[in-house]
Amino acid sequence: MSDVDTTKYEPRLATEYRQRIRAAMREEFGYTNEMQIPKLDKIVLNMGIGEAVADSKKAQAAMKDLALIAGQKPAPTRARTSIAGFKLREQMVIGAKVTLRKHRMYEFLDRLITIALPRVKDFRGLKPTSFDGRGNYAMGLREHIVFPEINYDQIDQMWGMDIVVATTAKSDDEARALLRQFQFPFVQS
Repeated sequence: MSDVDTTKYEPRLATEYRQRIRAAMREEFGYTNEMQIPKLDKIVLNMGIGEAVADSKKAQAAMKDLALIAGQKPAPTRARTSIAGFKLREQMVIGAKVTLRKHRMYEFLDRLITIALPRVKDFRGLKPTSFDGRGNYAMGLREHIVFPEINYDQIDQMWGMDIVVATTAKSDDEARALLRQFQFPFVQS
């Protein structure tokens, strides 16, 4: 029996937020109340699988890879209507999505910033303008193989994915400052 208490485990970035980032945000923006300080709300991963129209096994393979990356089972996204030109039928699986919160969110963010983004080919930094006006940041990856959970030898196709980081910030400037505190590699403008 080990003497490490796993019930008290907290991800590295969650501890960092609690101990350092909250104080830095309070100092930068002059918040008077603890509840005013922005925090990460959730991270949504979305993978579009257009090739699944021709082969449903590709959808299963992509969902398996997304489950490895996220650490939880993805929900399939289905076509709302039939489109004959694309050979698409209503309710056909055309993608997968996962919403990460709390510990899984911080664990994924840590892997994204420290491992996955540095592995991206010709990576020069993230665009600091990809905010939606309400403090949420969206980015895309062309290849899902940059994550360490994916074994390069066992994949048959590379998939792109969208990553949306939702915060409780009221403005893009607050959200940008929050993500900079989390060491997001933004391009210097």
